[in-house]
Amino acid sequence: MNDEARAAHVAHVAHEATVAELRAQIAQFALLCNNVPAAIAYYERAGNTCSYANRGYAEMFGLTEVSIIGLPVAQVIGEEAAALIQPQVDQVLRDRVGTRYERQLLDAQGTPRHIEVHLLPHMRQEGAEPVGAFVLISDISRHRDVESALRDSEERLAKFMHASAEGIVFHKGGFITDANPPLLALLGRTLPELLGRPTLEFVAPGERQRVAEVIAAGDEISYDSAILHRDGHELPVEFIVRTMHYQGERLRMTIVRDMRDRAEAQARIHHLAHHDTLTGLPNRLAFDTRAQELLVQARERGEGLALMFVDLDHFKRINDSLGHPVGDMLLQTVAERIGATLRAQGRTGLRDDTTSERGADLVARFGGDEFVLLLGGDPALAAVQAVAAKLLATIGAPLEVQGVSISVTPSIGVAMFPAHGDTPAALIKHADIAMYRAKLQGRAAWRFFEPAMAEAAYAELAMESRLAQAVREHEFVLHFQPQQSLTDGRLLGIEALVRWQHPELGLVPPDHFIPLAEARRLILPIGQWVLAEALRCAVHWHASGLARVPVAVNLSTLQFHMPGFVETVERALQDAGASGAMLELELTERMLMEDVAGVRAALQRLKAIGVGIAIDDFGTGYTSLALLKHLPVDRLKIDRSFVTDLPGDAGSAAIARAIIQLGQSLGLQVVAEGVETVAQREWVREQGCDAMQGFVAGAPMERAGFEAWLARRAAG
Repeated sequence: MNDEARAAHVAHVAHEATVAELRAQIAQFALLCNNVPAAIAYYERAGNTCSYANRGYAEMFGLTEVSIIGLPVAQVIGEEAAALIQPQVDQVLRDRVGTRYERQLLDAQGTPRHIEVHLLPHMRQEGAEPVGAFVLISDISRHRDVESALRDSEERLAKFMHASAEGIVFHKGGFITDANPPLLALLGRTLPELLGRPTLEFVAPGERQRVAEVIAAGDEISYDSAILHRDGHELPVEFIVRTMHYQGERLRMTIVRDMRDRAEAQARIHHLAHHDTLTGLPNRLAFDTRAQELLVQARERGEGLALMFVDLDHFKRINDSLGHPVGDMLLQTVAERIGATLRAQGRTGLRDDTTSERGADLVARFGGDEFVLLLGGDPALAAVQAVAAKLLATIGAPLEVQGVSISVTPSIGVAMFPAHGDTPAALIKHADIAMYRAKLQGRAAWRFFEPAMAEAAYAELAMESRLAQAVREHEFVLHFQPQQSLTDGRLLGIEALVRWQHPELGLVPPDHFIPLAEARRLILPIGQWVLAEALRCAVHWHASGLARVPVAVNLSTLQFHMPGFVETVERALQDAGASGAMLELELTERMLMEDVAGVRAALQRLKAIGVGIAIDDFGTGYTSLALLKHLPVDRLKIDRSFVTDLPGDAGSAAIARAIIQLGQSLGLQVVAEGVETVAQREWVREQGCDAMQGFVAGAPMERAGFEAWLARRAAG
């Protein structure tokens, strides 16, 4: 190979190497361009046609890197888009500088996209005319979507701020940047007055340290606080604190919730929990708490206190006869009169405050008709007696209600601290015992506690235990008393009277144990036994011919108003094999006044099975004539208290005569109870009374004696 050939060969090899290297560089460039996160193209100025495009650019418009070559820009991006960007193209070619713009397009799949476009002029040498332009497109859809969502969020937040009923404030570094109208209303200020000022200026002084600590810590927290109104008063609020981004800044947002309603509701709940709703006085819970504090103070000062337990006499009778609204009005009046009495006696004036403390005195209603007073200030015995006496007179004064004059007297028990107890519970217990002793004395009285009273109360407790044992061991017996016609002496009925055959005390009369039995609900088993035993006797007397008249049984209020009472009577009749006509049930007037509709329904059911109905102790209650004429009653029994003083007492005579006339007008048989003398018998007979019951007719007798009495009558 000559030198020329050798040189040509070397040149060819070098050329091939250069071409290969260029191809490798082009391939590398293509690889790079096709993998950068941008669409790239180059357009020739002459003809405005595409001479290069990477895969991203070509596919953006539904083309390939090959098919796009030689296409004019209008054909690639569309006529409308080409017209839209022409001003930017003209600017690049004219000014020979790059430019940037954003626009939206629908890609080849029809998806709307936000793009950022950079146009760069291509000049073969500096200062020469551009021969083309490079196009670089970045897809910024995600960024714009985020920005749009953020703008929407901020707009919603702004709307929420102004629409929210709760106050909202934004602050940065402890300085207010924005606030909504509800917060401005809470503070009594305008927005310009708040902007740029420290948040703590508008927080109540006592709360500023806590709020400052929350701001410094950056906590997201909810807590109770207070803000300062323009006029200086504090408002209870709840702060709900969050950190957020708003208008491009990291801010603290605080929701300010007005807690006045909740605070008032809590205060109301607290008041209701510690006060009687009817009178506004403290209740037992509040009294015990405050009394304990007063006892501690008195003990430290070496002073005494007096606790007075006030119970209204026969208050239930007023409720039963005149209704609970009248009873409530009376209780309110009593509460007012207690306060007036303390003021009149020179006690510290009553104050209407949250503790309900009456100066050094405390007044409470324990429920029902019970009031308790705690007299402070080391009262002398004479001062306590004066207060008790004044309470008797003031509370007992008549009260005009709905045109009716009513009055109620109190029974008062007094216990002294520390002599009669060193705790509220001990003082209340002993004053309660003393109050019951006042009732036993005839009511409308007051008594100081004495140790012997506690012994008596213990004896009563022992009696209760013994009475329960008597029920279990069947220690009760029945005595029977006849009811006779005042016209011909015929036997019209028999009343069964219960007695307690005590193994040590002997025969115990009913007034010694019936009140206790009723109070402790032992009257229910006792009453059940009386009913069964009376029916057993009635069946025997009917079968033997000794007495074919009904046997009367007294009912207690508790027994009559027990659910299923009528069914109980039906079972007792069935168990004894007795008919309803063999039984008469005696109810008091007071029992008729409780649940009138229920009473009427029960009596009608009893009458339907033949049971007789009598109203016992008539004249001592407040039965209305309108009620009486609608009840299925057979007999009225004149209470013995109106018969005892006959015929000499004009008042008793007037009442007894009126009852007899009432019975006659309603077609009811009238029986006079407690007829002990011939003069009484003759007087009631002359007034037209139908029957009598009492020692003149026959004293209560045990069963054997009564059957002997019946036999003698039959033989005589």
